[in-house]
Amino acid sequence: MDEAGTTTEGAADDAGADGELLEQPDAADIELVRVLHALGDPTRLHLLGVYADGGRYDCSSERLGVGHLHKSTVSHHLRIMRRAGITSTRVVGRNRYVRLRRADLDARFPGLVDALVRALGAGGPGTGGVGAGGWGPGG
Repeated sequence: MDEAGTTTEGAADDAGADGELLEQPDAADIELVRVLHALGDPTRLHLLGVYADGGRYDCSSERLGVGHLHKSTVSHHLRIMRRAGITSTRVVGRNRYVRLRRADLDARFPGLVDALVRALGAGGPGTGGVGAGGWGPGG
C-alpha cells in the first residue's frame, strides 16, 4: 500500500486476500436501478471516480477526497455502494479496504462505468474529475 492508502492488487489477488469480504450481491444479482440510484448522490459519484483507477483503498475520508464528511457519513455512502454491487469491501483486522467491482459491472452493464468515468473526467487530475462543474462534493 502506498502513502495514499491505495494498493493496485488485481481482483484475483483480492479474492485470496486475508480478511473477510463483507456481504454484497452476486454479480448476476446487481440491478441497474440500484446502481444508478446509488450513483445519483454527488458524494458516491465522486467515490466512483476515485475507485475507477482499479486500486484498493482504505476508508480514510481524507484520502478519498471527502475529508469534510463525518466518518459515519462516509461509512453510510460506502455501505450503499457495496449493497448496490458497485464496490466490494474486505475487512482485514481493524481496517476496511474498498475496490470497485469493475469486472462485475462491465459484465452486467457493458460501457456503463466507462461512460460515467468519461463524464467525470472533465474535472481535475487525481479526483476522477469529480467536483468540477457541480459533479461532486466540491462542485
